[in-house]
Amino acid sequence: MKFYTVMPKGLVPFYLHELTRAKFFSSHDIASCWLHLERAHILGQKYPIPHTVVHWQMLKFGFRIKNVKEIIGQLPRLLFGGVKSFVGTVPVGNTGGASVPPLKSMAIPADIQKLFDKYTN
Repeated sequence: MKFYTVMPKGLVPFYLHELTRAKFFSSHDIASCWLHLERAHILGQKYPIPHTVVHWQMLKFGFRIKNVKEIIGQLPRLLFGGVKSFVGTVPVGNTGGASVPPLKSMAIPADIQKLFDKYTN
């Protein structure tokens, strides 16, 4: 079993970029904000702290748009996502929202897959 603790340095700028874009769009374009949160989730889901940070941002987003389903769906993800990352049992490509089953693997967008191929082993 491989333990994941720290995001590879090469992925960090792309992860932070997605979080920054989500914050930028949060005030005027909810769909774009959510897309960037999902992309940050895919990038960070293998690593406990980045994974937890994205679920925290998704929870805050749920409150901001007053979406009870998202708020309730993010609570267990926030509590258990980081632990699952640490032990390497996250579903690959999962976008992290409450509308997606938390254990469902999904296709990784091609541009993100290229980053994984380049910066992870």
